[in-house]
Amino acid sequence: MKKYIFALMPIILGVLSFLIFMVKGSNVAPDGTLEEPFFLIPIGFLLLVIGFICVVGVALKSVIKKTQYVK
Repeated sequence: MKKYIFALMPIILGVLSFLIFMVKGSNVAPDGTLEEPFFLIPIGFLLLVIGFICVVGVALKSVIKKTQYVK
């Protein structure tokens, strides 16, 4: 079960970055420019993709290992 914790960390961080983006929101500077933390969106998607790939990889490795013991 410990191996899944390391695989789930990027997913948790990705969701956290989306939550921070939603909470922080946007504001308008005195000169009229819009200030938003847009960098959190691609970072969130990247972490989610990496996390899902890690979870699938760990799950496949676990299934392969279990099938080898049966033979």
